[in-house]
Amino acid sequence: MAIRKVTIGAIAVIAVLSVVMSTLGALAVSRTFSNSGNIAAIGVGVYSDSGCTTVLSSIDWGTINSGASATYTIYVKNNGTIPVTLTMTTGNWNPATASSYINLTWSRQNYVLSAGSSVQALVMLTVSSSVNGFTSFTFDVTITGTQ
Repeated sequence: MAIRKVTIGAIAVIAVLSVVMSTLGALAVSRTFSNSGNIAAIGVGVYSDSGCTTVLSSIDWGTINSGASATYTIYVKNNGTIPVTLTMTTGNWNPATASSYINLTWSRQNYVLSAGSSVQALVMLTVSSSVNGFTSFTFDVTITGTQ
């Protein structure tokens, strides 16, 4: 299996050791995944900085091994005049089966954000250790503020 890009030297070392161990008779299976996603905001602003000045339109998760997870920090701001309840959904998975092996959660589901306020949120992507059939994926994230 060819790896398109290695962004962390440790992953390369692990991959080489896996090949060596497989050659010596030990069973080692590893899959590496790249991902990027798009962020849509409805009723709120989503930013990459705590001052809420840089709009966040996508997250590049980089390379994530099966069985691993990664966390990304975002900031959500209620630009309106009344409190909103925050929710996050995903969709448009490619390939479609990726949603069976990959889970995206965040620390602010159903959080009530007061008017004019902003809040830090942690977004966590978790890849199942039993992932099979693909090595890269994309999906969309929608963050909604509902009255």
